[in-house]
Amino acid sequence: MEHIYLDYNATTPVADEVVDEMLPYFRHRFGNPSSGHWYGEQASKAVAEGREKVAILLGCDSPEIVFTGGGSEANNHAIKGVAWASRRRGNHIITSGIEHPAVTNPCRYLESHGFEITWLPVDEFGMVNPEDVINAITGKTILITIMHANNEVGTIQPIAAIGDIARERDIVFHTDAAQSVGKISTRVEDLKVDLMTVAGHKLYGPKGVGVLYVRPGTIVDQFIHGAGHEGGRRAGTENVPGIAGLGKACELAEDELSDRVTGLTGLRDEFFGLLKEKVADIKLNGHPEERLPNTLNVSFPGINAADLLGRTTEVCASTGSACHDNLETISPVLAAMGVEAERGLAAVRFSLGRWTTREELQIAANLIGERLT
Repeated sequence: MEHIYLDYNATTPVADEVVDEMLPYFRHRFGNPSSGHWYGEQASKAVAEGREKVAILLGCDSPEIVFTGGGSEANNHAIKGVAWASRRRGNHIITSGIEHPAVTNPCRYLESHGFEITWLPVDEFGMVNPEDVINAITGKTILITIMHANNEVGTIQPIAAIGDIARERDIVFHTDAAQSVGKISTRVEDLKVDLMTVAGHKLYGPKGVGVLYVRPGTIVDQFIHGAGHEGGRRAGTENVPGIAGLGKACELAEDELSDRVTGLTGLRDEFFGLLKEKVADIKLNGHPEERLPNTLNVSFPGINAADLLGRTTEVCASTGSACHDNLETISPVLAAMGVEAERGLAAVRFSLGRWTTREELQIAANLIGERLT
């Protein structure tokens, strides 16, 4: 039988409409956007149109969009860029214990260069308490970086409340929204962020292209040095096909967002019901309500998730554990939530997407039920 893909949080298939948008810029409109002739003009127009489509989805102006090589680059640019630009004001950064490595590792890098990092705890649902943010702020705090939605358990953070706190104290606020853009509303003024990260391949766009939204007045050091591309903020010839594709993906998300939220929430909850029929004592990981509509992280008590998925190769999903030096450990996210080791090693993340069907979910639940008996 065909494989059932339930790992959309890892990456999404590229939508057909996106591929169609990209193809001309590999073939006939292949020019360098900086060139003054017809070919360059066609490429430059594609970059401008892509920028405008991203801006519409985020609810900002197109000059506030900086194209990057992906979400990791955007996170590095935001965190290191603010740190180096603001180091005369202070050296303190606040983040959480459940961030993606593209945030935690830049923070650890800065820590090794004299910056102080506060790692905020989360509750049992993986949520940051805004009061903890307030209590962590010092006179040296220059940046707060908290993800919008967690990639493993889907918990959505109180970003707007944290944004209020940051603005009241004139502290730059960044959110990694790689997992939320295209799944829930991510309008920057509603979220009250100064910097936001977008990853193209998480919303049916291509890999290798992303965005850093920069609110006017936010000072961020240049991350990649070279020529004056992206308004002098990111050097390097633009990835024209990728930008065109990301723009189309954002346009689709803007048109389909309401339907995606409703449809995926329904399918996710139906799937959880099907799994509970197979395993009565299944445990949900993450917030029961404030959660991405497509994400279901559950633990199957008494089993090892890696072994389960190894026996159920028809279902493509992710585990809540990692293997290092032949020792299996639960993910830092689940550990930060206080999940005990046995439950963490039994955790599976199912993430649904645009092409997930009820029939697939029924088959997946049946297969998992069979392999658990």
